[in-house]
Amino acid sequence: MSTTRSTAAGKALKVLSTFGRERPSQTLSEIAQRTGLALSTTHRVVTELAGWGALERGEDGAWHIGLRLWEIASGCPRTQILRDVALPFMQDLYEATHENIQLAVREGTELVFVERIAGHRSVELVTMVGSRFPIGSTGMGRVLLAYAPREIQKAVLESPLRAWTPYTVTDPKTLRAQLGRIRREQVFVSDRQLSESTVAVAAPVRIGRTGPVSAVLGIVIAARSAGRARGLREPLLRAAYEVSDELGRRARTTV
Repeated sequence: MSTTRSTAAGKALKVLSTFGRERPSQTLSEIAQRTGLALSTTHRVVTELAGWGALERGEDGAWHIGLRLWEIASGCPRTQILRDVALPFMQDLYEATHENIQLAVREGTELVFVERIAGHRSVELVTMVGSRFPIGSTGMGRVLLAYAPREIQKAVLESPLRAWTPYTVTDPKTLRAQLGRIRREQVFVSDRQLSESTVAVAAPVRIGRTGPVSAVLGIVIAARSAGRARGLREPLLRAAYEVSDELGRRARTTV
């Protein structure tokens, strides 16, 4: 009986995993094709998910992620407290810089963006809330990689690194040296690593001023304004320290 339930759950997860930022809606046939499930099975699973609210059907007949799934995901403890704590400081940082402010966490060897503030004059980004990237691909990811467990660093450094732009550092030796510099300086300027049009400044967020690194805070500016990056280091570090202090305070009061 437990095997049947597990199989049913696996099919439901397989269906949900076919959706994403680049594929927000699909027809039933497309879902069946991508999951490898029979069309009749796909129809049954999709109907059950829709009945619960995980999927919704648009006027064009295509399916997309439902509101109830978003409601449940927004309550993820790992990111809810972090976002609640960080958002006021991110807003202050935005008011001081009027640039893109981003917050991200590590999951395995990937970076997941969990919050962002952007103005209409901010440079356009390839990242957005909920998107994932290999941890070695972005400046914010490299900050998290610098403080990741040794086995995570080893896995990333021993795997081929994708060159997103002509400026992307893909040499493991150079990247290892970068990680050491990040740990020493507590802040990192990433020059056109993910996009040729952007430069990022990133700093670690800890649980308490000396606790473990739980997230990364970053400012992303236009590459044509790269000269501003150095001047953004101090306000970014100050905001990261403030978020860290508040996370530490909350951790102590819940013990």
